[in-house]
Amino acid sequence: MGNIQVQFILNNEKISVKVSPGLTLLEFLRTEMGLTGAKDSCGGEGECGACTVILNGEAVNSCLVLIGQVDGHSVTTIEGLSVRGELHPVQKAFIEVGAIQCGFCTPGAVLASKALLDHVPDPDDDDIREALSGNMCRCTGYTKMVEAVHIAARELNNGK
Repeated sequence: MGNIQVQFILNNEKISVKVSPGLTLLEFLRTEMGLTGAKDSCGGEGECGACTVILNGEAVNSCLVLIGQVDGHSVTTIEGLSVRGELHPVQKAFIEVGAIQCGFCTPGAVLASKALLDHVPDPDDDDIREALSGNMCRCTGYTKMVEAVHIAARELNNGK
C-alpha cells in the first residue's frame, strides 16, 4: 500500500505530509514531528490517556487515531498549548497545586482538562472527574488535578 497525502493544522500551523496510511497519529507526532509530549503507555490500546491530544476541540487518544483521519482537521498537542512561551492557565494551575508528580500522564491530563474547559467553563467536580476518567495517573490520586482545573477555570473566566 502506498503513502497518502494528509493536510491538517498541527499546533496552529498548516502541514502537508505523505505518510503510510497505517501510521497512528501518536506515531506520527513522536517519530515524524519530534513532539514527544504524547506518550505510549498502554501499547496503543487507548486505556491510559497518556497520548491524549485535542482533535477539533475534543480530547482523543492519539494512539487510536489513524493519521488519515486528521486530514482537513486541527490537532493540538501539549507542545502547542503555550503561546509565545507563556504557559496556558491549565498548565500553570497543574504546577501551582502539584498535580504533576512524575509528569508522565501530565500532558494528557492537561489537554483533557483544557478540552473540558473549552466546552464547560465552570465545571463541577463530577464534570472534571469524568473528563479525566480516561487519563490514568498512579501518583496524584486525581484530587490535585481536580483542584487545578477549578483554579484554571477561575483564571480563564476572570479573563473574559
